Amino acid sequence: MITRLKSIFLITLTILILCRITPKSACSIDISAESYILYCPENNEILLEKNAHKKSLIASTTKIMTSLMALETAKVRDECITITEQMVNVEGSSMGLRPGQVLPLSSLAKGALTVSGNDAANSIAISLGGSLENFARLMNIKAKEINMKNTNFVTPSGLDAKDHYSTAYDLAILAARAMENKDFFEIVSSLKTDVIYKNPNKKVPFYNENKLLKKYDGCLGIKTGYTKAAGRCLVSCAQRDNLRLIAVTLNAPDDWNDHSKLFDYGFDNFKVILPKKEELTIPLVGGLEEKISLETSEPVKIIVKKHENPEISFTINTPKFAYTPVNKNKKIGNIIYCTNKKIYKAYSLFPTKEYKSLKQKSKIIDKIGNFFKNLGKNIFGKKNK
Repeated sequence: MITRLKSIFLITLTILILCRITPKSACSIDISAESYILYCPENNEILLEKNAHKKSLIASTTKIMTSLMALETAKVRDECITITEQMVNVEGSSMGLRPGQVLPLSSLAKGALTVSGNDAANSIAISLGGSLENFARLMNIKAKEINMKNTNFVTPSGLDAKDHYSTAYDLAILAARAMENKDFFEIVSSLKTDVIYKNPNKKVPFYNENKLLKKYDGCLGIKTGYTKAAGRCLVSCAQRDNLRLIAVTLNAPDDWNDHSKLFDYGFDNFKVILPKKEELTIPLVGGLEEKISLETSEPVKIIVKKHENPEISFTINTPKFAYTPVNKNKKIGNIIYCTNKKIYKAYSLFPTKEYKSLKQKSKIIDKIGNFFKNLGKNIFGKKNK
């Protein structure tokens, strides 16, 4: 009897230990999705996953790419688009566009992201690509640029089509990239967005369909999707205490709860360490100042499990000195952070400001001197007359 009790005790203890040290997905987290991922964009780490690289239908989560491309273009030129019959000739969800209406490109992106307008997605595609087919080609070029290796776009809206697919992992990468765009971020994280029309001249409020914005504390939104073949698809982002996470579920009957569970796991088990900000300088040659100050391209964050307190170290790789002029946007080396002597992440270093050369400085001084010299001639010359 005692031996049997000991055996039961040891088995129970083993199970408890395994549950503590193995990924939650291998233990007891209950997710309805056919494939899913919990992704940390800061260090490109998968925290949880199931079939994350499986090619699947993705429904209207496709509009993340369509809208991102529209907003990136609108940042340069937010041109007005005249809606045509071809643009609105599409089934499914709609923002209510009519032929002859005129809207800025950014307004179409808002309609695609908030109420998931297929007419908005088609309008973006035809206006930017000339045709749905050519825009799909541009989408796939963009996908390769951001390392979406198992994705192929055919439609801008996400309506089911042969060879239109992606994966949970690829969508997480896309979402991380999209959330870096300030305009995209503002649209998907807002419960209400005002959409501007130029003809007729009006402003219409659109309300975000993403229930997680109200349901989950810290949710920053992103995009829903559904077709009968794809099932319920959802890409979402949430942030607490400097920790930003992205969750993707594909073919998930209980997607809202799935995402809440995934985010709970992430925030319960991981934390952010903000290392002390280092003073980074290198000598400057040919300028009035003796050195230039450098800063990382983004805030330094170390993501670790909550019970861990790793040894954090760093290595700085920069030239021995810099020559003027120095452009603020020119990369000058990097700083590599390590946790417990293992490489964590490399951050690019950039100058904190512009550094002009002595020649440039002297030219500016000469111009100022000439200005006052000419001004004096004009004033005193008039007096002498």
